[in-house]
Amino acid sequence: EKVALSVGIQKMVRSDKACAGVGFTLEPESGFRDIIHLSGVWGLGENIVQGTVTPDEFFVFKPTLRLGKNAIIQKRLGEKTKTMIYSIDENNPVVNTVTTKEKQEEFVLTDEEITKLANWSLIIEEHYQKPMDIEWAKDGITNELFIIQARPETVHSQKDPLVIKEYKLLNKGEAIAQGDAIGSGLATGVARILQSPKDAGKLLAGEIVVTDLTSPDWDPILKNSGAIITNKGGRTSHASIVAREIGVPAIVGCGDATEKIKDGEMITVSCCEGKTGFVYSGKLKFKETLLDFTNIKKPETTEVMLIAGDPDKAFKLSFYPNDGVGLMRIEFIITHAIQIHPMALVKFNELKDEAVKTKIEELTHHYPDKEKYFIDKLAEGVATIAAAFYPKDVIVRMSDFKTNEYANLIGGKDFEPKEENP
Repeated sequence: EKVALSVGIQKMVRSDKACAGVGFTLEPESGFRDIIHLSGVWGLGENIVQGTVTPDEFFVFKPTLRLGKNAIIQKRLGEKTKTMIYSIDENNPVVNTVTTKEKQEEFVLTDEEITKLANWSLIIEEHYQKPMDIEWAKDGITNELFIIQARPETVHSQKDPLVIKEYKLLNKGEAIAQGDAIGSGLATGVARILQSPKDAGKLLAGEIVVTDLTSPDWDPILKNSGAIITNKGGRTSHASIVAREIGVPAIVGCGDATEKIKDGEMITVSCCEGKTGFVYSGKLKFKETLLDFTNIKKPETTEVMLIAGDPDKAFKLSFYPNDGVGLMRIEFIITHAIQIHPMALVKFNELKDEAVKTKIEELTHHYPDKEKYFIDKLAEGVATIAAAFYPKDVIVRMSDFKTNEYANLIGGKDFEPKEENP
């Protein structure tokens, strides 16, 4: 009798005219605590939650953010092929429209906005004293940013970072699909292509779900699966979150998995090769190792420093007992992250090989200035490895540009002499 009814009146954030997204106050794949991971899409946030589109991703480093420095260490442009907006049709309140090419090539947030959201995320995490999962939106009329909700992150905050399960493929097969790797696990099993939750009866326990995208209606089915593969979605989509919660590997944002994978075929789902996950044909052999670092003691007189060169693995490797990175070779970053010969970027307009030009355009399409692509990717690679091991030393070795190695980069043959033993 003492309960008074009230009507809550809530402001509508017009993100249909701008953008929306999610944020984690840790790196969602490894659980690395010094990163704020933001992702976003044009229009209403439903597309990112459902995993309908591949979002932009931004990685912000907390220690330098606290010092007021430029703390954005990585920016990844997502396809953002759809934009959800409000509809004038009363029966269909929202409609998914095709994003223009110009908007697809543009990041949803400016560096200033990324930094503002990251600072807010830091305040929220410090208030609740635990890693948080946040949703944000931008009003396209007023250009204001809003935090819509915040809740505790439920996967990595419960795990012991000193106990690691490591997988290694013992033989390589034919890669039939690839996308964003969720987790660092590996699974083999029968692929089962499902169009909707109504197909639940087709899935046997431990089989691998292959579908376009998932939503909360899929939860009972996914809990029965050995792995998850989707055409659409990013690291914060529904399929990714469920895969982390139930502890199975997932590959999202493949684009064409339902076309490339045959229903009933035996496949291997590999998320143990970095940020890109691969689907291989057949049942490949692999090795599983449980590493427990709880009681490992390092030698007192010698520093234990890693040799590292792949930024994609840096956050995961930071949990190993170490005193930093003793050798970080820049050419590994050029090979892994950049892939293009620097002179092919400088002299892009003079290149004669059309196939090479097409490949370079694919990798650098959102860079009108091709040289800036090289600089940004190199800086991001060094920053990511430095951030992962901060405040320990990371010793960077400048490139020694061996002609035969660099001739193998995209466009490299035009700029390097043919030498077997440089």
